[in-house]
Amino acid sequence: MWRTRAAAACVICRSLTNSSYGIKRKSPLQNLHLVSRSIHHPYYPSSKFQRPALRISIQQFSSLNRLPLHKTKLLNVKHGYQSHRNFWLARLASRLLKVRYLILGSAVGGGYTAKKTYDQWKDMIPDLEEYKWIVPDFIWELDELVDFEKLLKALPDADDLAKLLPDFEKIGESLASLKGFLSPGYNLVSEVIGASELLLLLGSPGETAFRATDQGYDNDKQFKKVSDKEKIDQLQEELLRTQLKYQRMLERLEKENKELRKLVLQRDDKGIHQRKLKKSLIDMYSEVLDILSDYDASYNTQDHLPRVVVVGDQSAGKTSVLEMIAQARIFPRGSGEMMTRSPVKVTLSEGPHHVALFKDSSREFDLTKEEDLAALRNEIEIRMRNSVKEGCTVSTETISLSVKGPGLQRMVLVDLPGVISTVTSGMAPDTKETIFSISKAYMQNPNAIILCIQDGSVDAERSIVTDLVSQMDPQGKRTIFVLTKVDLAEKNVASPNRIQQIIEGKLFPMKALGYFAVVTGKGNSSESIESIKEYEEEFFQNSKLLKTSMLKAHQVTTKNLSLAVSDCFWKMVRESVEQQADAFKATRFNLETEWKNNYPRLRELDRNELFEKAKNEILDEVISLTQVTPKHWEEMLEKTLWERVSTHVIENIYLPAAQTANSGTFNTTVDIKLKQWTDKQLPNKAVEVAWETLQEEFSRFMTEKKGKEHDDIFDKLKQAVKEETIKRHRWNERAEDSLRVIQHNALEDRSISDKQQWDAAIHFMEETLQSRLKDTESVIEDMVGPNWKKRWLYWVGRTKEQNIRNETKNELEKLIKCNEDHPAYLANDEVTTVRKNLEARGVAVDPCLIKDTWHQIYRRYFLKSALSHCNLCRRGFYYYQRHFVDSELECNDIVLFWRIQRMLAITANTLRQQLTNTEVRRLEKNVKEVLEDFAEDNEKKVMLLTGKRVQLAEDLKKVREIQEKLEAFIEALHQEK
Repeated sequence: MWRTRAAAACVICRSLTNSSYGIKRKSPLQNLHLVSRSIHHPYYPSSKFQRPALRISIQQFSSLNRLPLHKTKLLNVKHGYQSHRNFWLARLASRLLKVRYLILGSAVGGGYTAKKTYDQWKDMIPDLEEYKWIVPDFIWELDELVDFEKLLKALPDADDLAKLLPDFEKIGESLASLKGFLSPGYNLVSEVIGASELLLLLGSPGETAFRATDQGYDNDKQFKKVSDKEKIDQLQEELLRTQLKYQRMLERLEKENKELRKLVLQRDDKGIHQRKLKKSLIDMYSEVLDILSDYDASYNTQDHLPRVVVVGDQSAGKTSVLEMIAQARIFPRGSGEMMTRSPVKVTLSEGPHHVALFKDSSREFDLTKEEDLAALRNEIEIRMRNSVKEGCTVSTETISLSVKGPGLQRMVLVDLPGVISTVTSGMAPDTKETIFSISKAYMQNPNAIILCIQDGSVDAERSIVTDLVSQMDPQGKRTIFVLTKVDLAEKNVASPNRIQQIIEGKLFPMKALGYFAVVTGKGNSSESIESIKEYEEEFFQNSKLLKTSMLKAHQVTTKNLSLAVSDCFWKMVRESVEQQADAFKATRFNLETEWKNNYPRLRELDRNELFEKAKNEILDEVISLTQVTPKHWEEMLEKTLWERVSTHVIENIYLPAAQTANSGTFNTTVDIKLKQWTDKQLPNKAVEVAWETLQEEFSRFMTEKKGKEHDDIFDKLKQAVKEETIKRHRWNERAEDSLRVIQHNALEDRSISDKQQWDAAIHFMEETLQSRLKDTESVIEDMVGPNWKKRWLYWVGRTKEQNIRNETKNELEKLIKCNEDHPAYLANDEVTTVRKNLEARGVAVDPCLIKDTWHQIYRRYFLKSALSHCNLCRRGFYYYQRHFVDSELECNDIVLFWRIQRMLAITANTLRQQLTNTEVRRLEKNVKEVLEDFAEDNEKKVMLLTGKRVQLAEDLKKVREIQEKLEAFIEALHQEK
């Protein structure tokens, strides 16, 4: 029965397919899905009006495309029309056709809806490639832990899996029997399936190769052919749109991630998480570099730690690239002039707030505020100018700056002065050579990443830095090339292929790890970083260089550059930091061995520790000044003051007063001259004497050796402290006024109360006059030459001038013997008489020589007379006390010297009080200030504390500190990994 019905169905199908309204073209089975092919009847007509086969360059979508498919055998169907009127079969076919429409329509609609929903969900899911670090490392190492080849071998083959699939040939044969009933709806179903497949192909991202225009359900529907060039253009546009879409999605996710990390860091700052915050890796690494920059490598300890060295020609855009990476306009700017005059080390790290600070300052500059940015730029410019020595243009001193902010890539960059080709006016003659030497010193580090900046708007042949970089890194294993001002280059360069040659590394004689093209502004220094970023993205989106594939998407924008530089930096750090730690460990061992052999009994005190020790010794010596006894101070002050004023007292006060005729005139003359002396000279002279005495005592304590405990390494420092303190110290100005009053009152007192004071005055006068007489005798001897005794004993003779003076002396002595009361000055007639007497003996003499000789001869005569008068006045105190007036014994000169002696004692006592109560304390304060200034001036300490021992201890301390910090950094690096 079933066989009879099946045979009847086949006859009906043949009659339907051979009818005049049958299908007269071949369906493109090769372009349909498996299910679509399986529902086509095996008997369909072939005609010259076939629908052209769709040629698609992409792979057909199928979940079973990796398995071998059974080919469906389709039988040819003959054309023809057989008229059979079996109505019950038609009713059955119509019912089955309705069911088929429902099933197929639901399947097609549901499949298309599912595909569209899948694509929408796929677009909403972000690309998590950048967040692979969240997944634990062992997930990515599963291929090392699990042998997947064995698992694949254990799985069944594709042929075995194919056997499990349904037999599509049998399904096709069974469905072919129903084609006769389904021919009216076959056109509709085939068109729906073809349209759905076409929509699926067009909806797949990156696979759009053509667009078909639907002309309805007409059998003569035509498809537009697209040329190969248009296909490529459409593919490129679709690819760019897809990249931009994902780029915007990535930026949105990064922005959200930045905000979340900022919130987390802010919570850490507020102490919400009760845990001890550790320094970041980049901060630890930057500290090591700072210590190395201050390290005096006298023992050839080379620094090979990685850092990113930014080099380029002047005005090539180095500073702009750094500012884009740091996301702030932090550097001073100028139009065409050299702004970077010394190396600037910039440490970039992530933090909750966008701030910058110097390593030697606690002030934070908020980079989100324009006033702080201006202050930071001004501070950098001031530091650069201060670091440049007189007569130079650039400096080798490194300025260390730390920049923190959300989303910053962690790395250490060193911005070097721009390479120049010509030294202009105003520059030092060696500026060009100095810049080259600084650049080579940083680039010759085998672990340094060289960021070579080249201006794209100028001719490549004008580049200087590329030759320098190729010398330092000929293989290009640690060089990253950056082409700036690409927007200007695209406008000005006649051949865009030249830019492509630069980016591909074919134009310059250098090699590099990577090549990047960036735009860092439009030439306006007031532009913000955000506006520059937007301009850069807009330029590259519309740039022909990117559309024509001259530049690749990962080679453009400073953001991609920053990521690449950071990756290279940390890769180099991980590869070389342990080796450098071992090198410093070996250096430390060598230095410790040298110290043990040369200084076995001394502690390892570095320069700062030695300075602290010397500081304590100096302060102890200053305090020792307060332990000096008052008697010692007064004796030194009185003795020094009299030595300073004795000449004035004898020559200007005593001798003129002694020439008077009576005692009244003598006292009047003395009082007038003492008053004038006290008002003008004496107080100032006394203060000078006191200050000199304090200096002498201070110097004595500073330079006095303390036996075996004395360390000569401090002598230079103590001498510098002493000189600087004396230079700064100023005596109290009010002390001179008070001293003037005290001295005037002391000189006004003429009363000698007892015999002891009288004898002391006589003794003081005798000592003074004897010392003056001795000096005068010495002067006369030099004038007239040796006497006969010395001439005979020592075989010396007189000169011609001495003979003349000797004859003159003898003639003047005769004059004094004739008149013992002769005044102090010779009259003109007396001078003439002496000259004529000498000429009569054949001695020609000048009148000035006669007067000069007379001054010394009369001075000796007067001093001898005054000394003999002192002996007579020893018994004169009785007459003085009772005010007897005896013309033969007038002792007014004794009273004068007593007044002078008493003034000296009172002045010495007053100065001693000022010294011990005020000036010593002020001197101690000045010493402390000088020591504090020296402590802050490292150059001063290096200059004053020198020697092999100091240098060895200093190097040993530095190497130990570097090694310890490197070990801590390596440990933290392993923990982070």
